[in-house]
Order: sequence, then C-alpha cells, then structure tokens
Amino acid sequence: MSHPNQSVPLLDVGRGNAPHREEFLDAIGKVIDSGRFFFGPDVEELEREIATYSQVENAIGCASGSDALLLALMALEIGPGDEVIVPSFTFFASVSCITRLGATPVFVDIRPDTFNIDAERMESAITSRTKAIIPVHLFGQCAEIDRICQVAAEHDIPVIEDAAQAIGAAYNSRPAGSWGTVGCFSFYPTKNLGGMGDGGMMTTGDAAMADRLRLYAAHGMRPRYHHHVVGINSRLDTFQAAVLRVKMRYLDAGVEARQANANRYREMLTDSGLVDSGQIKLPYRDPSAFHVWNQYSIRVASGHRDKLKASLADQGVGTEIYYPIPMHQQKCFASIEVNRDGLPETEAASAQILNLPIYPELRIDEQTRVVESICRFYASAARAAA
Repeated sequence: MSHPNQSVPLLDVGRGNAPHREEFLDAIGKVIDSGRFFFGPDVEELEREIATYSQVENAIGCASGSDALLLALMALEIGPGDEVIVPSFTFFASVSCITRLGATPVFVDIRPDTFNIDAERMESAITSRTKAIIPVHLFGQCAEIDRICQVAAEHDIPVIEDAAQAIGAAYNSRPAGSWGTVGCFSFYPTKNLGGMGDGGMMTTGDAAMADRLRLYAAHGMRPRYHHHVVGINSRLDTFQAAVLRVKMRYLDAGVEARQANANRYREMLTDSGLVDSGQIKLPYRDPSAFHVWNQYSIRVASGHRDKLKASLADQGVGTEIYYPIPMHQQKCFASIEVNRDGLPETEAASAQILNLPIYPELRIDEQTRVVESICRFYASAARAAA
C-alpha cells in the first residue's frame, strides 16, 4: 500500500508500541496493584531473562545505560591518575563516565569500515596507567571484541563493553555483553529493546563483580544505613522492567525485520548506481558479526552530506547524524590531549555519516521513498552542475 504524501520518520516508537498496548497495560496494572515500584518481581525476572539472552551468569538492572558505564568503572575503582581507552566516535556517555571519576580518556581512532574502535591502534595506546578499555559496539555491530579481549587479557586490563546499541548482537556467535568484565546496555526508548523511559542493565560472568555492581548501584549500602563504599542511587524501576519483559518477546522478530530492511536498502541503493559512482558508501558488515542494525549508516561523499540531509527533510524523510562532533572535539573535553597522529578516521566519519530510518515497522514503500528521495537529490545536483 502506497502512502505518497506521508513523511517517513527517522524513528517511530509509537508504531512499534501500538500492537502491544494491551499487554503493556496489563503488565503495568499488575505493578500498580502490587505496590512494588522498585525491586519488584519483574525486575528480577528481567535480569534473569537478559542474563540468559546474553549467555552470562549475572545481570544487574540500573537506571540507564549511562549509569551502567559509570557503575562499571566505579566497581573497578577507576579514579584520578588512571587512563581508560575509548573511541571518540561515540555518544557522550561512553566518555563522561571516565571524566566524572577523575580518570583520563585516551581516545583511539576507529576502523573506517565498521566505525568501531581499531583494535591495533587500541593496543598501541596501552600504557602502565591504562586501567580499563571501553569498546563501543556501535550501531548494532560488535567491535573486534575477540581481539580486544585477547589484548586486554595479555595486559591484565578489564574490558567494559558499551553495548547500549547492541543487545542481541554477537561476534563469532558469542553475544555482546558476554565478552568483557562487564557489559553495559541501555533501554532508552529508541533502542532495539526500548522501554518507556530510561533504564539500563549490566552483565557479567563474575559473581563478585555482580555483587560490587549491586552494591555501588544502591548507595553502597548493605544492610540498610550501613554504607561500605560511596555508591549512587541507580535503580531499574518495576514499571520499566514490566514493559521490557513484554518487549523481550518480540526482540528477535524486531531484529529480523531490521536485518531485512538493511538487506533491502543494500539492494535498492546498489541498484540506484549511487554506490558504483562513489556518491555514497553502504555500511560494512563484518563477517564475524551478527549485526542487529540499531542504525543504518551510509557515508556520503565529502561536502554533500548536509545538503543531502536538508533535501531529504524537504522531501519528508527523517535522517540523523550520529555523530556530528566527535568527543575529542567537544568543548567539555577540550583539555584532553589527542595523540600526535590525531583521529582522522573519526573526523572523516563525523563529516560523512548519515543515518537512515531502519526501525522494524518501516514499510517497503517507505524505504522505496527514502531511496527515491536520495536519488532525486543527486539527479538535481547533477543537473545543476551540468
């Protein structure tokens, strides 16, 4: 069915939630009736379900993906004088967790194909002060986490997986969040498993680490009013857990739909001739990775990205730039030194990347419209240049 006059939004959370409205209301109603708005049975059940899904022994709920990263560093006692390796091409939370504790981010450049941290450059950035590595599984595709963990183990450095965009992703058939010392997930509404507000989860195979994460997430308090460490207040509330348990039932089907959309984009954009002409470059899929496509990210030839984005907006097609300003160029991180070689791949990606709609409910006619709108922009640009 064609809808030629309707816009194509970048995201449509309401469309994804609508079919499950009654299930949500039933789950939320039970929480209301129980009165257990924190630490209710849905929280424990969701933790078990996420642990099983991620093939780890322990999962610990928290208030957000940002808190998950912060708590992981706190549990590792990261602080002033310590260095933490992290990519600059990421969301703010991957880096702010480091500086909040007085530690120093060491920015490492990305691979130009996957947009994920370059494992070789990561290894060369390790010093005696390196106390953790935070690889980001960006856009739903795992970094080279086998190589990263191997290098980290050789130097006895813990790995914190930022899997905020990558629940259900895997590398060599092993799930994201099961490789490192701690895996960190976000349930922000636009994630593949998105709640109705903030929420996060930490995964670990280490029971002692799981215990420390729980302690730090509860004011460092155990038993009540006895504080062993200076923790924070970071809880996954029972309403969010109840909603997320409903959505867990549909997570794999949603991933399959995203993968089908990604394959369709590849076919359509390849057939358009824009790839062969070098106007755009399609996302690379690492053959070792199970990609869950939280984002579909094309590269646009230098100088055209912002014009293409504006043209698509004029044509009713929503897009976004993840991320237009890398972390090492943010004002709040201006004092952090970057190695003498700089971060050229990071800066190139920030100048060229454009993210297209990819959510599971995206219709074929909407994808067709997205691609036709891109083609229309380049056809117009060609006529103007003639």
